[in-house]
Amino acid sequence: MNEILNGAVERYMNAMLPQRDDVLRAMEGEAERRNIPIVGPAVGRLLFLLARSINAKTVFEAGSAIGYSTIWWARAVGEGGRVIYTDGSKQNAEEARRNFEKAGVEERVDVHVGDALEVLSEQKNSAFDVIFNDVDKEDYPRVFRLALPRLRKGGLFVTDNVLWHGEIARAAAAEDTYQPDERTRAIMEFNRLVYESRELFPVIVPLRDGVAVALKI
Repeated sequence: MNEILNGAVERYMNAMLPQRDDVLRAMEGEAERRNIPIVGPAVGRLLFLLARSINAKTVFEAGSAIGYSTIWWARAVGEGGRVIYTDGSKQNAEEARRNFEKAGVEERVDVHVGDALEVLSEQKNSAFDVIFNDVDKEDYPRVFRLALPRLRKGGLFVTDNVLWHGEIARAAAAEDTYQPDERTRAIMEFNRLVYESRELFPVIVPLRDGVAVALKI
């Protein structure tokens, strides 16, 4: 899809993916047909693995669209787990609810329609196991500041699109001769904040569009 992975390597990795169930495959088809941004199956498996690796039971998802990544999180937390879905579109949320019902995870998901950052800011007494950031890119630095106090020690702060179709690398390499747009600048600032934070131990995984995984220490 971009310059982050060698094309042959990406095709090989995608070919290795096990077949998804009917619900996820239908959502992948809808996302492609309607140009809806979703993390896709390779990143979905990574999200599931990360949640299971720390026995996560609570996940806050900032930016959920039709609920594709939400289902991966909800399946990972298992019965008794809780995932907070957020999206500004009532239409997206209604579609996501139907998808959760089809996937059998509706009881594990709390649906919030509205600004994801406002919903996150309201979680004052929460200490989530995982906070997943996939909002509008201009807001990434704000998510960083809101997320850290609401993430437990040993929890994971996970962020999608941190390589942004290769624009981040191009902007960094070109220095003064390249003028990145607002979204690119915001992601660059976010990456800097994550790597300079004394509370986090981050790694960028160059999968699909780049996934930052940061452990709160």
